[in-house]
Amino acid sequence: MTQQVTNAVREELARRNYSQATARTYLSAIGLFAEHFGRSPEQLGREHIQQYQTSLVQRGLCPNSIQVQIAALRFLYLKVLRRRYSRDDMPLPKKHRRPIPLVLSAAEVARLIEAAPSLLYRTILMTLYSTGMRRAELCQLRPEDIDKERMVIRIPHGKGDKAREVPLSQKLLEQLRTYYRSLRRRNGWIFPSRNLSRAADPMTEKTVWHACRAAAQRAGITKPIHPHTLRHCFATHLLDNGAELPVLQRLLGHDDPRDTMVYLHLSTRTLRAAPNPLDTLEPSGETDAEQAAS
Repeated sequence: MTQQVTNAVREELARRNYSQATARTYLSAIGLFAEHFGRSPEQLGREHIQQYQTSLVQRGLCPNSIQVQIAALRFLYLKVLRRRYSRDDMPLPKKHRRPIPLVLSAAEVARLIEAAPSLLYRTILMTLYSTGMRRAELCQLRPEDIDKERMVIRIPHGKGDKAREVPLSQKLLEQLRTYYRSLRRRNGWIFPSRNLSRAADPMTEKTVWHACRAAAQRAGITKPIHPHTLRHCFATHLLDNGAELPVLQRLLGHDDPRDTMVYLHLSTRTLRAAPNPLDTLEPSGETDAEQAAS
């Protein structure tokens, strides 16, 4: 991909106020498309897009991954290169129904946090679980986002660049204080990069992933755990403890209430409300010996 096309894509993404995460994803997807044909995208056309989409399906990529790739190519050809293609020329595959997320019990979350091998990792896990924020939102936290007077954490640039506030528990506040005082080098981020070559940057999302994996391994938890697992746990455990859906939707930053309703399937509150049918069975009065003789 030529530098001219790369710069044009970056400028159009910035002009439309796309997030940095989306910009990185789109640029990576467009680069893979160009690499597949060994030519810059402006030299390729409709038939190449269709061939590429077929190759993605044949390689066994899931529909969600293919959607991201095609969305990036739609942006490139329709918004940047101004080709007069229709969206049917670049169809999005039908997505599978979203699976029910994996959730840990409260006891498992406690084990996970206690098993964290460092103060940094423990603080990362506690922050994810206590606030339900996404890993990218955690990486972008600044000290001024912590409002100790109102006991909230401001997330100024959430998904879709939407701002919101999440609760700040006293236990998390004390943990953040302990962690922040331990920092030898501060650069304006609560979680600064540990790479000296990027001393002015926040830590990367890879560090958040590694914190989850390292703690899970030490805790002996074999379930596949990633940063978003703790967001699922936050939402489900809030519902279990009586939180209402509209409140949860606001805390999670969901536009569509259907995204929040998935946690109804995970909450045990409603399951506990009705007795299990096995527990309601009355004994028939017959003894084992009578049943054997009959």
